[in-house]
Amino acid sequence: MNDQANTGTVVSVRGSVVDARFTRRLPHIYNILRCGDRQEIVIEVSTHLDAKTIRGIALTPTQGLARNAEITDTGNPLRVPVGKELLGRIFNVFGEPIDYKGAVQGELRSIHQPPVPLSQQSTVSEIFQTGIKAIDVLAPLERGGKAGLFGGAGVGKTVLITEMINNTVKGHQGVSIFCGIGERCREGEELYRDMLSAGVLNNTVMVFGQMNESPGARFRVGHAALTMAEYFRDDARQDVLLMMDNIFRFIQAGSEVSGLMGQLPSRLGYQPTMGTELAELEERICNTTMGAITSIQAVYVPADDFTDPSAVHTFGHLSATIVLSRKRASEGLYPAVDLLQSVSKMLMPTIAGERHYRIAQEIRRTLNIYEDLKDIIAMLGIAELSREDQRIVYRARRLERFFTQPFFTTEQFTGLQGRMVTLEDALSGCERILNDEFANYPESKLYMIGSIDEAHIL
Repeated sequence: MNDQANTGTVVSVRGSVVDARFTRRLPHIYNILRCGDRQEIVIEVSTHLDAKTIRGIALTPTQGLARNAEITDTGNPLRVPVGKELLGRIFNVFGEPIDYKGAVQGELRSIHQPPVPLSQQSTVSEIFQTGIKAIDVLAPLERGGKAGLFGGAGVGKTVLITEMINNTVKGHQGVSIFCGIGERCREGEELYRDMLSAGVLNNTVMVFGQMNESPGARFRVGHAALTMAEYFRDDARQDVLLMMDNIFRFIQAGSEVSGLMGQLPSRLGYQPTMGTELAELEERICNTTMGAITSIQAVYVPADDFTDPSAVHTFGHLSATIVLSRKRASEGLYPAVDLLQSVSKMLMPTIAGERHYRIAQEIRRTLNIYEDLKDIIAMLGIAELSREDQRIVYRARRLERFFTQPFFTTEQFTGLQGRMVTLEDALSGCERILNDEFANYPESKLYMIGSIDEAHIL
């Protein structure tokens, strides 16, 4: 009863920053405070200014809040529901359903959880197959690892993520959790309808901190989704695919919060605590002996500049990096995965296998030589190359087209039926192209197909 009676008064309100004075007892850091006529304004304690004053960030709009208003300490950090009841539903950062299907009864857990101790993490490296050729062959994902999807605006990050959700639910019978950080509400609504029509919504939980919400809400929505994912890994012992779109907006929200709190910015205007804040989120994503959270994170790269601090800090946490290329997208080669820049720590003979490693290295060598020869071809024409170089160019162009693939989630736009390709089919297709089995085929026969056998049918 005493906890609920711990009330204070608002000292100042500056946008989303609220200072409050508590004479009885100072609320803990991360505690949730409520104020307003209907207790609708939610504030998270960020710092203690002195023995009786706290400074907090509002997770909701602060319109109507005035000085000397009463503010109540709830005694708890932000908590969200967890459990099987969450499947097929959409939530906001507070764990409240926003799909108009009624309340969810589940155990409430704090969104601030410690990462799994090293002693309980799994030490076995396994490959997580997505059914997408370009990713499985050249940048395979790690089960329980973190993969980054890097690209500027409009190169297909969200399309690739929805395809992976579709393939995971159909191929792995796992649970998918989609976390929209700073999403446009239009994108979230489209994604919901796509997943409903694809029949995968019943195994998916969606959590949104939308673009029009306060920076505090966008900054905490990743932690809320991760808490839900940890339940399925640790309690239900299932494999979870956690999609985050977009991790840059998490960093951006942190930067806004930091600016509001009056901290001096570091390089390029980012917050000085960016590395710590990103690590607090990323280090909770791992696989244990019971289950795994495999995370795929879309990373917007500002102005396509990969030296931007937000991209550099994110790189350090990832086991696979999938780079999307605007040049490939402009050539109509979808998915627009940059075949040379996309890399994975899983691509070693001891993990992926000797054959996979050898084929991937040969593909990279062929594409690298083609890249070096492009200037000569542009100036003098392909006829000026040696016979061997010409063969390499033809091989590389066929490989580039073989790595295109029709997606299930884009069927209504392309009119092409989606394909899910096994790793074995993808590897044997690449091997046969490298052995010049398709040297006499037109390049167009290898464009937008699934396995290599479809080149004969078309």
